Amino acid sequence: MAHEHTVKAFDEDITRLRGLIAEMGGLAEVAIGEAMEALIKCNAELAEGVIARDRRIDALEAEIDRLAVRIIALRAPMADDLREVIAALKIAGVIERIGDYSKNIAKSSSKIEGRKRFEPLTLIPAMAEVAASMVHDVMTAYAARNPVLAQEVVERDEKVDAFYNSIFRTLVSHMMENPSTISSVAELLFVCRNIERIGDHATNVAEMVYYAATGNYLTDKEALARD
Repeated sequence: MAHEHTVKAFDEDITRLRGLIAEMGGLAEVAIGEAMEALIKCNAELAEGVIARDRRIDALEAEIDRLAVRIIALRAPMADDLREVIAALKIAGVIERIGDYSKNIAKSSSKIEGRKRFEPLTLIPAMAEVAASMVHDVMTAYAARNPVLAQEVVERDEKVDAFYNSIFRTLVSHMMENPSTISSVAELLFVCRNIERIGDHATNVAEMVYYAATGNYLTDKEALARD
């Protein structure tokens, strides 16, 4: 009876942990979309909302940390269970950073002048859409323990990098031809860098999901494929 109680308590803790990660990922995904909308529309109210709600993401990370440490201390999980708890700890930290990048974009939204003159503003939302879809899909992969979807997310990061390189070159050329726009271009470069980092962090989460689901590292699989 005591063993059954322990198992039930452990299952409840894991379910709680998964729920907190899912909530955190959902908030981060919304933050990306709203930060980009604030940027394109110069919507100060929307930007302030993104910045304010980042505190909830931070609070969730702290709650996940406490719960994960308690699970390890009280339940002494082994093998698959231990991998899942450790992955949750790491994933929470990465999602918190994604929230920070979205907050940075929201803060930049009021610092860009002459928006209609910037052709890259038509490309930046497309770049952000790819990064946001990576976050969405990696959270789906986490919920479903789906290593195949996690691997697909990793592969999509190349598209975000390609967007970043293209937009970077365009913005630098624009800045050189229009020195008066240096300040605004610098902010847009900062925005693009934050989006690129969101893609990188979604990739990091995907690698953790893959490891938690399979016990193997994606880098090991890629090395074997090359051999």
